[in-house]
Amino acid sequence: MKNYTITVNGNVYDVTVEEGASSGAPVAAKAPAAPKAAPKAAPAAAPKAAGGAGSVKIEAGAAGKVFKLEKKVGDAVKKGDAVVIIEAMKMEIPVVAPQDGTVASVDVAVGDAVEAGAVLATLN
Repeated sequence: MKNYTITVNGNVYDVTVEEGASSGAPVAAKAPAAPKAAPKAAPAAAPKAAGGAGSVKIEAGAAGKVFKLEKKVGDAVKKGDAVVIIEAMKMEIPVVAPQDGTVASVDVAVGDAVEAGAVLATLN
């Protein structure tokens, strides 16, 4: 038997699956336990730049988890440079600078859960 934790529409279920003796395919599954409270997304971090946020927003194109910060406050970026890497569905998705500029703030940390459209960083 194998235990899995599955999230469906924000509800978390613990599921136990038995494997068949001949085919290895699952043959029975226990009914899911009562839904647990879904993990809450971390609150958005305050901008980390001393001078405040910049005028150009860099937003998440998809919901996911912040996997890596490619740039930090003060770094110069060119249009198309990766600023933040988001992991969604086991894929690493770069979030790129929409124009040339300097990173004014990084508003997330590695491990933060983000929604599509969330501001991840700003540029001047």
